[in-house]
Amino acid sequence: MMKRFANLDNVSNNKTFQDMRRWQKERRSKVKDLTVNIEQSPVKKVKELAENRSRKSYTWIGHSTFLIQLNGLNILTDPVWAKRMGFQKRLTEPGLRLDELPEINIVVISHGHFDHLDFPTLRKLKGNPQYFVPAGLKALFLKKGFGKVVEMNWWDCEEFGGLRIHFVPAQHWTRRSLNDMNTSHWGGWVFERNGEGGETFYFVGDTGYFRGFKEIAAKFEIDTVFMPIGAYEPEWFMAASHISPEDSVKAFIELGARRFVPMHYGAYRLADDTGPEALERLLRAWAEQGLPEERLKVMLIGESVF
Repeated sequence: MMKRFANLDNVSNNKTFQDMRRWQKERRSKVKDLTVNIEQSPVKKVKELAENRSRKSYTWIGHSTFLIQLNGLNILTDPVWAKRMGFQKRLTEPGLRLDELPEINIVVISHGHFDHLDFPTLRKLKGNPQYFVPAGLKALFLKKGFGKVVEMNWWDCEEFGGLRIHFVPAQHWTRRSLNDMNTSHWGGWVFERNGEGGETFYFVGDTGYFRGFKEIAAKFEIDTVFMPIGAYEPEWFMAASHISPEDSVKAFIELGARRFVPMHYGAYRLADDTGPEALERLLRAWAEQGLPEERLKVMLIGESVF
């Protein structure tokens, strides 16, 4: 019998057929402007990224995909360059082409949903990366021909190239076929640099708001958090698995992190909200909380921060 993974407090994401019908009926009644999208950065630092061996940096490719450079290592989070997701065409081009990436050393996967785990993309990556994946996913990677795979449970830690890589909880679910619901886990990734002055990055993955943020804050001093803000509408349907912009700000405060970088919006239409709507709500919630503007870094697609 296959193991099934669960959220903290056994929070369920199960939805009924009636729930799905209600959502589809609501969607038909909404009018959304899909002509306005998140902008591309006018400057793409392809050469600097390729040559960088010492400076820390992060580049937003789009959706939940970032190129993070730490300790001379090139790290990709949830690499997805897919032009479509189900019946929906990708709304914005990836910030860098696959052939513009440097050789990749590390890939982390938050969970098995197709907008976070895309094997056609993984096959095109330069280099021979080490994959870090949630418990339950290693067998699928091996079946697909990927041999360098480390499988991790919540709170596990591995060391690689002077980095400590932690797998931490999230509140979500996963499925890739009819019979494999929740047979692999989901979570976020924390990267800690060894030694003094090392900056800590937290890639949240996909999550609803949950008490796990406070537990993570108790274990780590986080400098930069890559936080999802999109795919939250309708909230009665999505809240258990996709955090709203307002709750993402609440989570940021609870984490005690120094900088907020929003993600998971604007690339694919996974719910009823649009990228600009998610960003507008985030900015409003940020102002309402009286948080300093310099602690929020809203990125253009393909933008790099060094």
